[in-house]
Amino acid sequence: MSADLDAPRPQGANHADPGFSVSVPLLGTVLAVQANYYHVKLDVIGEAGGRRQKAEGGKALPVMLLCTRRSRLKKIGQRVMVGDRVEVEEPDWEGGRGAIAQVLPRRSMLDRPPVANADQLLLVFALVEPMLDPHQLSHFLVKAETTQLQVCLCLNKSDLATEDERDRWRVRLQEWGYAPILMSVQQAIGLAEVEAQLGDRVTIVSGPSGVGKSSLINWLVPHSDLRVAAVSGKLGRGRHTTRHVELFELPAGGLLADTPGFNQPDLDCAPEALATCFPEARARLATANCQFSDCLHRDEPNCVVRGDWERYEHYLSFLEDAIARQEALNKLGDSESTMKRKSDRDGEQYEPKLETKKYRRPSRRVQQQTLQNMRYDLKDASLDGD
Repeated sequence: MSADLDAPRPQGANHADPGFSVSVPLLGTVLAVQANYYHVKLDVIGEAGGRRQKAEGGKALPVMLLCTRRSRLKKIGQRVMVGDRVEVEEPDWEGGRGAIAQVLPRRSMLDRPPVANADQLLLVFALVEPMLDPHQLSHFLVKAETTQLQVCLCLNKSDLATEDERDRWRVRLQEWGYAPILMSVQQAIGLAEVEAQLGDRVTIVSGPSGVGKSSLINWLVPHSDLRVAAVSGKLGRGRHTTRHVELFELPAGGLLADTPGFNQPDLDCAPEALATCFPEARARLATANCQFSDCLHRDEPNCVVRGDWERYEHYLSFLEDAIARQEALNKLGDSESTMKRKSDRDGEQYEPKLETKKYRRPSRRVQQQTLQNMRYDLKDASLDGD
């Protein structure tokens, strides 16, 4: 990305330069966000449309600009996210800079990770090193289903597992409703199948730390050069190497978003909607209906979801967390929150906050105003004494 910004720029930096054609809006995609700056990849305008933008002498305009956000967007609370389609104005071609004037409508938006216009999730887990945990995998899959994006599941390091283990997990996940891609970055197994799933799409790569996400992206996008860390020998878990969200251009087309790894994503699904995040439950609800429309599929009579499918115990566990979260949110009311959420390996919990402003140090301005009022009061008291 930095190489694009450091590339030679054509001379001429304003709209009046006769060497430029700026009759059409400059549109592009935000590939990365750093503080208050946005790396925007401009669209390539083909010659077939008769609008190819070139500088005098035949040099093409730079395709990457480092942009700021217009003040009016900040005033209206318009956030600019990675993956946003934006309109850029007043480009400085020589300096490789510009300003984002408008954010185009989004077709999808995620808050964690903060990515707009994504098409699918590439969920990466490892069969071994670290060992595949069914409950953790189920948690990630349910979280992925809440995004309403297409889910593609990949199991890395399959070369380190036995054939029986690979077959057992393949059949098991098919019963869950997923067709996993068994792959190995080190042995280049199954990578072509993964690459075929990514063409002409915006894909978010997610999964726990240490499963090989950065290694996979380095193979798919050779110039990405992401940091790779080994799995912790003591804990058997991966180490975090990705610190921010960034979109990478795939050689065969499409964009790939790497996200920071995390071992336990927040599950913020409403209790009544949780069952729709399980393909097994969706299949049962597609053929029959529960007796009660607000059935939570626990001990209600004539429930079509409750049964002997493997992940039903996972559903009940997640349902308890969802109900506890909903009850905590209901207690907050419309006033400022008096509870704060804490997440750890065991899940998430809520605890009381300190009283608002009780422990906050008063500002110097407030102190000066208080002293000034005290002087006025003393002066009035002395006059009354006269």
